[in-house]
Amino acid sequence: MTTTNPSASTGRIARSGLLRFVRSAAIFFRGFVENPAMVASVVPSSQATIDAMLAKVDWSRCRLFVEYGPGVGTFTTRILDLLPPDSRLLAIDTNPRFIEFLGKTIDDPRFEAVLGSAADVESIVHAAGHAYADYVISGLPFTALPKDVAEGIVAATYAVLRDGGAFMTYQFLPTARDLTEARFDRTDRGLALLNVPPCVLAWGWKDEAVAVREAAE
Repeated sequence: MTTTNPSASTGRIARSGLLRFVRSAAIFFRGFVENPAMVASVVPSSQATIDAMLAKVDWSRCRLFVEYGPGVGTFTTRILDLLPPDSRLLAIDTNPRFIEFLGKTIDDPRFEAVLGSAADVESIVHAAGHAYADYVISGLPFTALPKDVAEGIVAATYAVLRDGGAFMTYQFLPTARDLTEARFDRTDRGLALLNVPPCVLAWGWKDEAVAVREAAE
């Protein structure tokens, strides 16, 4: 009769988690050194920031979740924990090192890492076989982007979202929040103090009521 040792199994899981943490920290730091303006921080977001950002998601209505600038997957893995079994997550990043790391470390049929620009989100979503996204979350440093590029990303995001969907941003400065408020129908604000440094949070909603009114007009 073969028996298993629970403590040994737990130890393997712990070592596996530790190994991924060490590898992800090294990749993240290297990405920061190579392009500090686009990575924006030398440390990933805190768990408190992740929980605060995702608290407003109605997971029962989520079939496609899109993530801009996933980095080493700090948000990605938590999104997959909460995502329904029949839903998908598309993670878009311009850094091939991050995309390669995510492809090697996340084994989930619901997940796809895409090397590309958030400005092309509509074509990326359509190529994946979807008409729209339910939620889009962004870790992009909008402050470092040219104004026309940043505004183009926000406009493309609004266009690709379903009515009632949301664009969620977290950034150290209010740039992303201000761009969101300028384009979306309504915006919720937040602040994650337990982050290094503290994060400005925003949820831009594509209102169903506004969409119905605009269609009627």
